[in-house]
Amino acid sequence: MIIRQATAADHTVLLDIWQRSVRATHHFLQESDIVALLPQLRDIYLPAVELWVAVDTDDRPQGFIGLNENHVEMLFIEPDLRGKGIGRMLLDHVRSSHDTLGVDVNEQNPQAVGFYLHYGFVQTGRSPLDGEGRPFPLIHMSLPA
Repeated sequence: MIIRQATAADHTVLLDIWQRSVRATHHFLQESDIVALLPQLRDIYLPAVELWVAVDTDDRPQGFIGLNENHVEMLFIEPDLRGKGIGRMLLDHVRSSHDTLGVDVNEQNPQAVGFYLHYGFVQTGRSPLDGEGRPFPLIHMSLPA
């Protein structure tokens, strides 16, 4: 597995990974939520973050992480490859160049909450609404320095 900076040419594949991953893990979202989020991810969020992609030896993306300074804004793995260390590798990669890391995790996605806790993040707070004001509670977490 190789981690490299993503390019605009990767975005279509990353959007596909995002859709498959969200459908596999974000059971609290309706299909209409996913459809509404897709253009926002494509047009606003992906271009706005420092984006790293984990690729196989044929340069096929397997997962990706996006940061805004020291905050993990997104981390998505191809669903069939979850549990194989790709998320850890991506976090290790960005952690090597950031003194601190924070993340907001959907409370209704217990697998993600467990992943970050297992990695070493600690809960620092909770919000009853997500960043868009929707009723999807967020767990605020940080990685101790």
